[in-house]
Parts: sequence; C-alpha cells; structure tokens
Amino acid sequence: MTEEVQKHSVHTLLFRSLKRTHDMFVSDHAKPVSLDEKSHKLKMLAKLRTEYGPVLHMPVLKEVRGKALNPSDPIDSSGYLPADDAEYLITGTHPYPPAPGVALTADTQLQKMPSEAGVQSMALALPPSQARQDAVRTAASVGDIHRHAGGAERSQPPQHTLALMEAGGMKNTALVPRKAPTMPKPQWHPPWKLYRVISGHLGWVRSIAVEPGNQWFVTGSADRTIKIWDLASGKLKLSLTGHISTVRGVAVSSRSPYLFSCGEDKQVKCWDLEYNKVIRHYHGHLSAVYDLDLHPTIDVLVTCSRDATARVWDIRTKANVHTLTGHTNTVATVKCQNSEPQIITGSHDTTIRLWDLIAGKTRATLTNHKKSVRAVVLHPRQYTFASGSPDNIKQWKFPDGNFIQNLSGHNAIINTLAVNSDGVLVSGADNGTIHLWDWRTGYNFQRIHAVVQPGSLDSESGIFSCVFDHSESRLITAEADKTIKVYKEDDTATEETHPVNWKPEIIKRKRF
Repeated sequence: MTEEVQKHSVHTLLFRSLKRTHDMFVSDHAKPVSLDEKSHKLKMLAKLRTEYGPVLHMPVLKEVRGKALNPSDPIDSSGYLPADDAEYLITGTHPYPPAPGVALTADTQLQKMPSEAGVQSMALALPPSQARQDAVRTAASVGDIHRHAGGAERSQPPQHTLALMEAGGMKNTALVPRKAPTMPKPQWHPPWKLYRVISGHLGWVRSIAVEPGNQWFVTGSADRTIKIWDLASGKLKLSLTGHISTVRGVAVSSRSPYLFSCGEDKQVKCWDLEYNKVIRHYHGHLSAVYDLDLHPTIDVLVTCSRDATARVWDIRTKANVHTLTGHTNTVATVKCQNSEPQIITGSHDTTIRLWDLIAGKTRATLTNHKKSVRAVVLHPRQYTFASGSPDNIKQWKFPDGNFIQNLSGHNAIINTLAVNSDGVLVSGADNGTIHLWDWRTGYNFQRIHAVVQPGSLDSESGIFSCVFDHSESRLITAEADKTIKVYKEDDTATEETHPVNWKPEIIKRKRF
C-alpha cells in the first residue's frame, strides 16, 4: 500500500529548504576558509611583482650578482633568491657600526630589517644600472624640450632629480612641485610696409613663384598670360602666352631651366626658359587644375584639380605615376617635401591628406577643419606645417599630422599662406586683408588692408597668392585689382615704436 505524500506550496518547500541549509552550516558560520599554501604563495608573488617590481632587486641585487648560484639553490619564479636565505650587510644601519680594523661579531654582522635611512644610503651607494642611466638621460632631454617650448619648468635642481632617480628607480612626480604652464611671449617682428605696386596684367593675378636665383619672379593671371618680372626693379621682362583660360599655378624648377604652369583649361605645361616655349604637356586631369608643386629632390611634379584628385607626373617621360584619390571635393592646394610625408593636399571637402608617395596612398587624413582648406604652407626649418581655412589657421606636426595650435582672428576666406625662417606667417584673404603672425605663439602682430589701385572697385580687393623671396626680405602678393604688391620690413621700427601688445590668454590652445 503506497503512502500518499502530503503536498505543500512552493513557498513552504522553499522555506523548509532554507531552514535545513541554515541548520547544516550554522556551526561553521563566519569561519575563515582554510588557507591553501600553494595559491597563497602564488598570490603573494604576483602582488610583490606588480607593486614592488621596480625596487625588488635593490637590497639583494649586489649579493646575488657577486655570489655564484648553485644549482641546488632554491630560486623562485621571479629570478631572485628567497629573502630569508640571503645574508647581506647594509652600511649605516646598526646603532654601533664597527670601526675600521675591528672584526665583525655575531651582533654586528647582520641586521635583517634595515632602517629607512640605511636603505636610502645603500640605494645611493649602488652603481646606477644602464636602464636608470637611460631614464635619467631621457628625463633630462624631455625637460630641455619643455624648457625651450616655454612649458612648465621643474623647480628641483638636476642633482636632486638624479638622486631621486637613483634612489627609487622612478621619480615620484607627485612630490615635485611644478610651475603653472605659461604662454611663451611672442618674438618681436618689425612691421611690414608696402613699397612697390606693379601693374601690367589685365586680369586677376592668381599665382606667384620666385626663381631659385632670386633674380626674377613669375606670375600667372586670369588674362591667360604668364609674366616674368625683374625682382629688383619690378620691370616686365617677358610674357608667355599659351593657356586658353586662367593660369592658376606656376612653379620654377631648381633642378632644370624649366617653368611649370597649370590652369583652368585642364592643361599642365612645361616651359623651357632657354627657348621660352612649351616643350611638354601633361594630360590627364578631367577639370580645372588649381595648384602644382615640384618635388625638391626628384624629377616629379604634383598637380591638384577640381576633379578631386592630385596627380604625380614624371617630368621627363610625362607619365602619370600616381593618381591620388580620396578627396571628395576640389583639391585646392598641394605641397611637396623630401621627408615623409612627401605630399600634402588641402581640399574643399575640409580635409588635409598626407600621402605616401611611393605607394600612392593616404598616410593620414586630418579632419579638424570645419570649412574648405585652400592653403597649406610648410615651415622652412621646422618639421611642421600650417593650413588655412575660413574657420581657423591650424598648425600641425609632421609626420603624423599632430595638432599644435589654432591661429584665430582672420575671419575671411584664406586663399594663401607664406612663412619665412624668422617665424613670420602671412595669411592673405579674399577680402584683401593680410594678417602677419608669430609662428611659435600664434600672436597676430600686424594687419594690412592695402588700397586697390585707382580705377578699381573696392570689392576688387582680394589676395590670391603671396610668397617670400629667397632672401626673405620681400613679400610679394598677387591681388584681385590686377596688381602685384611688394612689401618689405620697416627699417625705422623698433620695439619701442611698435611694442608687442600681448595679453596672454590662459586657455589659449584649443583642442580643435
């Protein structure tokens, strides 16, 4: 006869199960779990290595180096002898150290727990390891960089820093008080003044290039001509015709007697200046060609166009070596240099691209600008460059395009940028204004709005291109009033007559 099991609700069953479990474990309540020796040892070893890794070697290292290890010696997995077995003498720790010539007794031979002063003195007595010497050297060079950049300087003398580095292997930066970061004061630059206006073109002057010998310069214009001018006198030497639309870019080769030009007629021409004739055409662009630049060390020409590409040409064979694609709008400006990245382009799609010339691919794309980038300039001495856009002029570091700082205040469409070795950056805009900046600090030390030539409308004031000559004592601008204007430094100006009106802003450098 089967006995019927009494049915209970789930709640009752659950409660009973809980009670049974409680009764079973009530005697062991709050007792620690028995310690497993092996796991505890592993845990302590891991803790030691992570928290005391940099200083683990310091008390024992000398002895371990001097003592030949027996194969029977127990060595833990960190590579050191167990601390209990190591017998070592630490100077200056015992209250009564033996005098010279006095034999060591059992009392004075060993002190297992040295005082803090003893550890410190022994650490300073140890010869510095190679890693620590490297660390000190690196720290010093970084300090130098900060000092030269006008950053925060360390208030500790170098000897103290060295002692800290030797004592702990790592300097605790929390202990070192630092000065607040300060903005470096801008260098004084003399103001620039207009001293010559050259007229002769019948249309907007769109581009300028100075020849390497600094004897003459060349301009390209909307009147479809290229004119060559004497730099010293400003007189016309030669006119070249051949383009059937606006000439947007000119460049003079330093490696051969060639002049290169490009225009809105999609043509790229190579002129032989010994015969004043076109000797090569470079065919391939599908739309107006806006700018060109020559590679400084190899016979390569790079052009950029409204067809959203930049093309790399072999000057001699006229072959299209690479077509640099990636921009989604007009490529307005291109620059070349002999170090990586060898090609830099700025586009109306608001991006700047740094290109790998060998592979013909993008190395980096800089997307910080919010509006079209029409001008890029490379610093002649530093490994940096600047880009101009209506939102800001931005400075960047090669080779990866790391952002340095913004130069704000030129609120116009910036068509052109130029920089000289003294650190004077010039930006020329569509509304005819020229701003001059100190490259290092971004201080705007002068603003020029030159008057248009008589007979022109005020609206015809615009700067399309500007360039320093090779002596860097003349600034030449190409303008919308059909003139070329030449500026020079004001010789009479001094720091007293034109003081630097500089007010440091605390949060000067924005992230973007």
